[in-house]
Amino acid sequence: MKEQTKREHTPLSSHIHKNEKIFKERLGMDDSFDVGVRKLNILEKEVQIYYCNGLTNIENVIEVLKELMHLDHLDPEADTVQETIENHLTHLQVEYTETIEDCIFYMLSGLVFILLEDEKKAFVVDVRNYPGRSPDEPDTERVVRGARDGYTENIIENTGLTRRHIRDENLRNEIMQIGSRSKTDICISYIHGVADPDLVSIIKKELEQIDIDGISMADKTIEEYLVNQGWNPFPLVRYTERPDVASTHLLEGHVAIIVDTSPSVIILPATFFHHVQHAEEFRQSAAVGTFLRWVRFIGIISSILIVPLWSLLVLQPDMIPDALSYLGPEEESNVPLMAQVLVAEFGIELLRMAAIHTPSPLATALGLVAALLIGDVAISVGLLTPEVILYMSLGAVGIFAVPSAEMGTALKMLRIVLIIATGLFLSYGLVIALTVVLILMAGMKPLHKPYLWPFLPFDPKGMWQIAIRTTVPSMRLRPRIVNPKDPVKQGDN
Repeated sequence: MKEQTKREHTPLSSHIHKNEKIFKERLGMDDSFDVGVRKLNILEKEVQIYYCNGLTNIENVIEVLKELMHLDHLDPEADTVQETIENHLTHLQVEYTETIEDCIFYMLSGLVFILLEDEKKAFVVDVRNYPGRSPDEPDTERVVRGARDGYTENIIENTGLTRRHIRDENLRNEIMQIGSRSKTDICISYIHGVADPDLVSIIKKELEQIDIDGISMADKTIEEYLVNQGWNPFPLVRYTERPDVASTHLLEGHVAIIVDTSPSVIILPATFFHHVQHAEEFRQSAAVGTFLRWVRFIGIISSILIVPLWSLLVLQPDMIPDALSYLGPEEESNVPLMAQVLVAEFGIELLRMAAIHTPSPLATALGLVAALLIGDVAISVGLLTPEVILYMSLGAVGIFAVPSAEMGTALKMLRIVLIIATGLFLSYGLVIALTVVLILMAGMKPLHKPYLWPFLPFDPKGMWQIAIRTTVPSMRLRPRIVNPKDPVKQGDN
């Protein structure tokens, strides 16, 4: 359920010291150093300002204190004290709240609230300043040409980056909190009048039904609740850290989910082919973009099939055509072929994991050790043959060409399944395994959308835009997969 609806409602008391006792007890102010209160006497009234260090802009808090201190020079009878304070708070966002729970929620979100003696309302002033980094270009989605900004862990900055790309009054950023303890901010972004209202309603309903104490893993937790992925290795949502990519999807009719503390934005709905496209294709001409796309497709297909097919031909030499008679190891090895392939597969994955967790100054040394020592020694002692290392390396390079890290890992697992099926049942195993995987993927429908669209069900126009990077002026219609309310995105040229 929405945290706003689940939150209790304990009204503030007109006795300021009674409120102070409640806040000190519930916030543990005597134990926690980062929450505090500043007391002032303003216009013959006691004023208390509650704040949380680390989430507030100290300069803005000091500015609030200065404004309140200057009020003692005014005539207290010129107006009510409450109105006088409100009129002299020089901040854009000043609101009232009347409950203990709202005060605590706002304070722990980086705002400050101000209690006034004999008043049952508190001022809430937005002085947030979340710790974070600058919006640098994401490492996983680099482009040769294009914008260099990227999403950060700050949800306010992220919505601003999206607004900078889409200055449309119909862009909606609806916020809610999830997690009974973490109260993590979740923003649902879509363009009203373009996005499918039913899709937006489904996403909101799924989010409102999440009942958990916290989502410290942020967007990944949200994904598992939204699409019920289970043990399915294939990614059912698309992640992006680029505002231009997210904005493009919003203009097509997709819905974006921004989770505070995460630099990745979730794009819904997403198909298999959304994960094999890259922003670089749209930063180049149509011909160059098509070339890059086909090179990527060939690399992906090769990464999946090159090792199983080579293993099949080696295990069944009678299937090798004359033109490929050179295939197969020249010398016999004491280690079975399938054992070599699996050792190399898991070895490459282990080296990849080691490179990720190795400090940058040592990463180069690790690569040299892996390439020169481990590979050479493995061949010298007869553990691996040169051909195994060659084809496994080609397969690994093809996986690295996949823009989505989640999809790359899923395809790697698929390749292992095909290798094992080929080793056990030869050509029958390879064909049956591929058929089963294709049937399972065809049956996947995250958020009631076919995962293999536009291949299954077949959509000629959609498939053309997948195969060919068409020019922007020729793309008049939005993708049918999102069921856009306004299907036309540009007029006739």
